[in-house]
This record gives sequence, structure tokens and C-alpha cells, in this order.
Amino acid sequence: MNAAFADPAAWPICIVAGLLMLAGLLLAGAKIVPPVLSDILALAATAAAGVLAAVLAIRIGDHPALYWMGGWTPRQGQAIGIAFLADRAGAGAAAFAGLMFTGAIWFARGYFAGARNHFHVLMLLFLASQCGFFFAHDLFDMFVWFEMMSVAGFALTGYALRSSSLDGALNFTIINTIGAYLILMGIALAYAHANALDFSAVRAVAQGRPDDPVLIAAFVLITTGFLTKAAQVPFHFWLPDAHAVAPSPVSAIFSGIMVSIGLFGVARMAWDVFAPCPAVRHLAHVGLISIGCGSAIAGAVMALMQRHVKRLLAFSTISHVGIALIGVGLLGQQGLGGSLLYLAGHGLIKAMLFMIAGIMLSTLGGIDEIGLRGAGRRIWPAGIVMGACALVLAGIPVGPLDAGARMMDAQARSNGLHWLALVIGFAGALTGGAVLRVTGRVFFNLGPMTGEEDAAPTDDEREHANRPFAAQLVPVLTLLGVWVLLASMFARSSERFALAAAHDMALGADFSSRRALPHMTPILPWLPALVAVAIASVDLNRHRIPDVVYDRLMGLTRPGLHMLQVIHDSVIGEYVLWMMAGLLLLAGIAIF
Repeated sequence: MNAAFADPAAWPICIVAGLLMLAGLLLAGAKIVPPVLSDILALAATAAAGVLAAVLAIRIGDHPALYWMGGWTPRQGQAIGIAFLADRAGAGAAAFAGLMFTGAIWFARGYFAGARNHFHVLMLLFLASQCGFFFAHDLFDMFVWFEMMSVAGFALTGYALRSSSLDGALNFTIINTIGAYLILMGIALAYAHANALDFSAVRAVAQGRPDDPVLIAAFVLITTGFLTKAAQVPFHFWLPDAHAVAPSPVSAIFSGIMVSIGLFGVARMAWDVFAPCPAVRHLAHVGLISIGCGSAIAGAVMALMQRHVKRLLAFSTISHVGIALIGVGLLGQQGLGGSLLYLAGHGLIKAMLFMIAGIMLSTLGGIDEIGLRGAGRRIWPAGIVMGACALVLAGIPVGPLDAGARMMDAQARSNGLHWLALVIGFAGALTGGAVLRVTGRVFFNLGPMTGEEDAAPTDDEREHANRPFAAQLVPVLTLLGVWVLLASMFARSSERFALAAAHDMALGADFSSRRALPHMTPILPWLPALVAVAIASVDLNRHRIPDVVYDRLMGLTRPGLHMLQVIHDSVIGEYVLWMMAGLLLLAGIAIF
């Protein structure tokens, strides 16, 4: 063990193996290990994994290293062993995942008192599989960790064993399993043509045959699967259904880190493995930016239409991950670095918001915005945090979310895509306005009486945290403190680290821009936040707006809004058809 820790390249396997071993021990001792000890061990393990990954990210520097398990190093140019890659991108992502899981497990104390240690086992398996995914250096093992993560996610979604939870878990399972099969088909094509699975070996074959249609088809299939996990339009339908019914600590993980994994996989494929193929470059640029813009706008509009708070936050996640996808598709290191930093800032904010949603469920007894009008006044500190998070989502010029957006905007302007700033600002204003509206109505008793305020929550909506409000708020405030640190003293170092991580990911790409890029023009940086406040104010004061004026404002948008509502009807067969349409769209972009 000492020898392993002396070599930073071996740290990834220590992180993953340690989490898996603890999960096995807790499962074996489920009937004898006290819940308090299980909490302590799970918290210590996730925190230690995050700290070790953070130290690795700093220590590895400019020298990414491969660790070949069992000493099976490449022989005669053939990689037949399994390798973990220790680089800043993977280690930084694993460190962030450790932070998210530590906060979620801390917040979950008291939620599952009668479930022995099974929740902790699933969470440890979930984190171990995510770390394995971040460090994997061959296609098939990346898929194995992806599937292991999905299985843990399925179980956690339906953990409450209620009818709605099981329906959401079934939706999650079917859609993500189809995505996994597409990934496996793509891997089979790549292996059949390249006779290799290791990233470097597949990239070498792609360099020799950059126009090979089989490799391009492999990229399209793999990317479709990862975009499904990232819940990007039109592969996103499972996410709102799963978020609405999953336990709030699990929803915090889903939005905080799990959907980001899909983007991480897309970036690995586009920037590292298949980068030498011109069709891949074209698809990554046109296809990913198009899907990112569609997700940003559609998710933001759908968020504004929701009254179920967790479902609202789920659509907000689709929107903001779409913004990050735009950064991946800009094909420049500053754009990719901005995307990684944006995902980190968004993950922290969204984890806090889902924890507040959990506090609303356990303390106020519901999650419906209308039904909880004014009920949150007795837990007003949570409302203050929620309002601050809403402003961050809206785009106030401070913190990692803003820094990532500025980096992506700088890359977009360098590419002549000045209009992308409007998409980012529009999506931020709508999602921020939706969360501000919830804050005003629930915590500050704003908005008109509708007659629906006394609607009783269903049993499927209730969550019971066997802790007082103050104890539930502590992990939220801790994550807020981490965000403040990133927003202040670590802001510049975070941007430098994001660029360094993008550089590590771009080693196989010849389209990475390394020249200095212009900074975002500081014209009205507060405008999206002001628009968000205006949107929330209009919604909360709709009864004061004359019907004629309001009908004219909404008349042009009603058909589109109605269509969006109709297609989100929870019919899994229709969702699968939308997935196939998205696959055909990506294939068409790659071909033409």
C-alpha cells in the first residue's frame, strides 16, 4: 500500500478500490453495523476520496500518468491490459464528485432510518463507479463503470419503493439502458475496425484513417449514449420524471454531478479519442452546439412552466448542462475549460437547491409551489439561500458559474459566434426567474391567492428527515461556503485549473486553440439577473396585469408552450422515438 501511494499514478485505483471495499463491508454487516457508524464511515470515505483526488490533481501537474493494472503494459504496440489515467481532468472531476457525495450523505442523515446501511452501500458504489469512469482509459471499461453507475442510479431513484418512485426509476432504467446499448454498439464498431479499446490505440488508428465511416459511426453511437446520460434534448425526457420522485439527497447527486458525467464522456471522445476524424470535428462543432442551444432554451422554458419545485429544478439542470455542452462544441481549450468550470459552479448551486427542496418536503410537507404559498416563512433562512442561488443561476457576474460562462463566451467570440452570449443569458434569465418566483411565493408570501394553496400533498411526495431544520441546513451552508471560496480567493486559480484540465483532455486534438482569447465584453453583466427579477415579478403579479396586455404578451408563445407540455407526457415509447430522432440527427450532421 505504501508503494502504491508513493506513485501518484496508482492513486486512482486506491480511490476506487477503497470505496468498493467499504461498500462490500457495509453490505456484509448491514444487520450489525449501527446506522451512526455507517454514516461516519460513508462520510469519511467520500471525503477521503475527494481529498485524495484533489491532491492528485495538484500533484500530477503537467505529467498525466497511466497505471496498468497487474503490470500488463502495452507490448509490441498492443495494449492488452486495463489502465487508469491520472490527469487533472479526471482527478479534478473525481474530487468534485467526492465533495458532492459528502454533502449529499451528510444531508441524508435521518432520511432512511429503517433501511439499514443499504443507502450508504448504493451511494459508495455510485461514487466508486463515477471515479472509475473519470479515470478509465479504454472504451469498454468506461462502459462498465458507466453501467455500474446506472444500476446504482436506478436503485436510488426508486429507493422509497412507492408507485411514483418506481415509475420514475423504470423510465430512468429504460431510457438509459437504451443509451448504454448504443454506447456498446459504438464500442463494438470501434473495436472491430481498430482492433483496440485503449484510447491512445483507437486515436492512433483514427489518425491513420481519419475518414473511416465505421469510426465515425462509432463516435455517433457513443456520443448519443453519453448525451442521454447528460439529459440533453431530445434525450432528456427521463430526467424530470426521475428527479421528481427520487429522494432529495439523490436528486442533489443527479443534478450536481451525474448528468455532468455524460458531458465528460462526450468531451473525452471528441477531444481525445476520435479527434483526428474531420467528420467528428464537424459533428462536435455543429451538432453539440445545436443540441446545447436547444437544451438550454427548451429546458429554461419548461422550468418556467412548472409548479412542482423538483421538476422545475430538473428542467433547469437540462438548460444549464446544455450551456456547458456548447462549451464542449466550441472546439477551443478556453471553451472546454469554461464548460468544466461552469459544470462545477452549476453542480454546487443545484445541489444546494435540491437540498432546500428536501427541506421543504420534510419541514413543510409538500413540494408544490402554489400549495406552499407563504408556508416557508418559518424557515426563511432557506429562502435567503434559495434566492441567492437563483441569482447565481441567472448569471450575476460573480463565482465559477460566471467565470465559466465568460470563458465560453470568449471562445465563441473568437470563433465569430457572438450570438451564443444571448442564448446563455436568455437561459440563465428564465431559469433564475423561475427559482426566484418559487422563492418569493413560498418563503415571502408573494403572489395572488389561487384557491389551491390548501391542496394536500400526496404520500408519494412526503419525505421524513429525522432532524430539526437547523441540522438540515448545515450541509447547505457548507456547500455555500465552498462556492464562496471558489467565487473569491480561488477564482483565478479555478480558471487556470480548468484550462489545464482542458489541455490534458485535448492531447489528442488538433483543433485546440492555444492562443490568447478575448475576454467577455463587460456590457451590462447584470442584465440577465435583472431580466430574471422582472420575470419573477411578472409571474407573481400576474393578477395586476390587464388581461388584454397579458394575452398579447403570451399569445405568440402559447402554441409552442403547449407543444412542449404535450411531448413531456411520460409515455416511454414516445421518448424512445425522440431518442431515435436525435440519433438520426447526429448521424445526418456527421454525414453532411
